[in-house]
Amino acid sequence: MSVGSASYPWSPLVTCSLVGTQAQLRATLEVSQQQVTQVERQLEELRQQSSQIQTSACTLASVISGKFSRLLQALEMRRALALKDIKVAETQALAQAQDAEQRLRGHREALVRYDRRVRDLLQQLDDCTFLQESQLLAPPAPLGPLTPLKLDEDQQLAGLKESLSQLCGLLLEEGDRPRAPAEAADSGPMEGPGPLAPVPSPVCPLRRKLWQNYRNLTFDPDSANRHLYVSRQDQQVKHQHKPRDPAGPSSFELWQVRCAQSFQNGRHYWEVHTSNHSVTLGVAYPDLTRRKWGPHTDNIGRGPSSWGLCVQEDRAQAWHNGEAQLLPKVSGRLLGMELDLVSGCLTFYCLEPRAQRLHTFHAIFTQPLYPVFWLLEGRTLTLCHRPEARLPSELQEEASEPS
Repeated sequence: MSVGSASYPWSPLVTCSLVGTQAQLRATLEVSQQQVTQVERQLEELRQQSSQIQTSACTLASVISGKFSRLLQALEMRRALALKDIKVAETQALAQAQDAEQRLRGHREALVRYDRRVRDLLQQLDDCTFLQESQLLAPPAPLGPLTPLKLDEDQQLAGLKESLSQLCGLLLEEGDRPRAPAEAADSGPMEGPGPLAPVPSPVCPLRRKLWQNYRNLTFDPDSANRHLYVSRQDQQVKHQHKPRDPAGPSSFELWQVRCAQSFQNGRHYWEVHTSNHSVTLGVAYPDLTRRKWGPHTDNIGRGPSSWGLCVQEDRAQAWHNGEAQLLPKVSGRLLGMELDLVSGCLTFYCLEPRAQRLHTFHAIFTQPLYPVFWLLEGRTLTLCHRPEARLPSELQEEASEPS
């Protein structure tokens, strides 16, 4: 409606009221448009939140599924080992029962023969012959009580209970993430998971417990690549550009070196100090090839006979059988490795600035395992020794023998 319309003679008061009403409507329209913009922004935020929830739920489901998958695999491994141990114990107990049965049967036959000779002697009519033979006749020695046979269930269940407790704790462990594609492991920088929650103290109860199985290891110089120089009583290795003398038959063609000691049973722990990133540490079966294999610069974790942790500048990766799992960045240079052959676990720890678990492999290890390492040019790696740590006697003998 136009204020200047000539249809009706408007008074100045009415005209003023009309102008004010139009201004109010325009102000209300502006507020309404602002509210529409705000609602659209809130709808967009709601859509983003919903998308984030879906992504988080999908990621969490993948993590939980992976946890249960590894838990089931580890449980199946422990089940197979437990059944094998029970079968071994049964075989040993039955072998003892068979030995005892043979002893009893032999003693019974001896008693029967003695009884028959006594009866024959009592029927002897010649007194001289009776006296002579009776002096030579002696009863079988008493057999004595038999050792009770028993299948020691408590012994069979002792280690199993501890293993099951550790396996059940897998669901509560931090830092597990879905597997990354293997081919992505050698690509450029990647955005990894967030930092792990640190253990409260650098020398925490966990680390002190690990020290109970501490091993002072040494490098095997014969296994070292030509660019790796072993020194300090075989405790330190350094990668240098200039190669040494021609490689021996047991040296790695890759920039790798292994320890002189190997492990096939029990629990073991050792610590290493690296001068910088771009190193790989792990364990491997004796048949780990010394030759270059595939496009990779190392072969630790690239096949089924080795397990490794690759520490790079912006990330870390756990490798086994050609599959890589992306891990948080490792900030410290002091690293620990725990090999628990009782439970079938290989665990890597970062010990600086505070101790934290990086990753755990679960497997049934069927052969001796040697600690093995890879170094980039210019890197130095030192096997840390503790004065009070001692190698088991069988490992000391093995370490003294040539590789």
